[in-house]
Amino acid sequence: MTVTIKDIAKLANVSHTTVSRALNNSPFIKEKTKQKILSIAKQLNYSPNVHARGLVSQKSFTIGLFFTSLTEGTSSSFFADALKGVNSVITEHYHMFVRGIDDFHDYSTIHKQRYDGILLMSQSEHDEAFIHHVKRQGIPLLVLNRRVESDDVMNILADDRQGAYQATQFFIQQGHKQIAIIEGKEGFKSTQERKAGFLQALIDHNVPMKKEYMLKGDYHMKSGYESMEALLALKEPPTALFCSNDDMAIGAMNALYAKGKKCPKDVSIIGFDDIVFSSYTTPALTTVKKPIEKMCALGAKAILSVINGEEQEADHMKKVYVHTELVIRDSVKEVP
Repeated sequence: MTVTIKDIAKLANVSHTTVSRALNNSPFIKEKTKQKILSIAKQLNYSPNVHARGLVSQKSFTIGLFFTSLTEGTSSSFFADALKGVNSVITEHYHMFVRGIDDFHDYSTIHKQRYDGILLMSQSEHDEAFIHHVKRQGIPLLVLNRRVESDDVMNILADDRQGAYQATQFFIQQGHKQIAIIEGKEGFKSTQERKAGFLQALIDHNVPMKKEYMLKGDYHMKSGYESMEALLALKEPPTALFCSNDDMAIGAMNALYAKGKKCPKDVSIIGFDDIVFSSYTTPALTTVKKPIEKMCALGAKAILSVINGEEQEADHMKKVYVHTELVIRDSVKEVP
């Protein structure tokens, strides 16, 4: 005989709605109650029929995690942190569909029957057409990483500009005056914000900016490597380098060593993101921590709450800023 949610509810002396919330790992249920329900379900060998549930509830049990692009400007570490964040929250009852927006010729396959909710890791303003389509379809949507002006879209992002400002200011406090930057992917909002923070710090501290110290990257290690080569070829190389993400910083470090030089002895380096490899480089990389994993976990919790009818798209989720933090390690030296 098949065990149902109602059977578990009867034994636990709770409503079947409470059982459903427990099985879906909802944050809107007491931990003691949830553990009691999960224990009973395990004893009864309860196995949910996702397909049947979908037919009854008109749900697909699929969460879409979309990126502006999976290949252009999305580093492997950034991608992995985003997946870990979402995966840490959604239960085994949900499928996660991952895709880049630039893979689609049109958005006809994106509709409410296919997705219960969508998380968009937005890196460019070109995503607005996708956002507009999802809203028209009535699919719960949460945009991560980039500020959207629409008041009817939930939004979680980090203050990239402030993070870049802190990094550049730290260089200046350590006595550096010849400071270069490797920018991120052209057209990405994060690239623009980090460049703006970098320049503002120089302006506020009366540090001159040389045109040859501003190089364009693409968020991949290779561009960091090639940019460092170009900087070292200058008649007067910089003493400090701000990289718009950690992958480019690691690439820059490798180029430095390939030329027989060292970090931070010859060039101090700061990255951005604080990926897992940052603390294992030699020297350990000073970087700006952008908690991608935390942002995505918060986003997944919010979208599931809306899907399960536990919370409407509340005002407190409209614009949520997750703080960046300068993590000081060993890749910056003080100059006289």
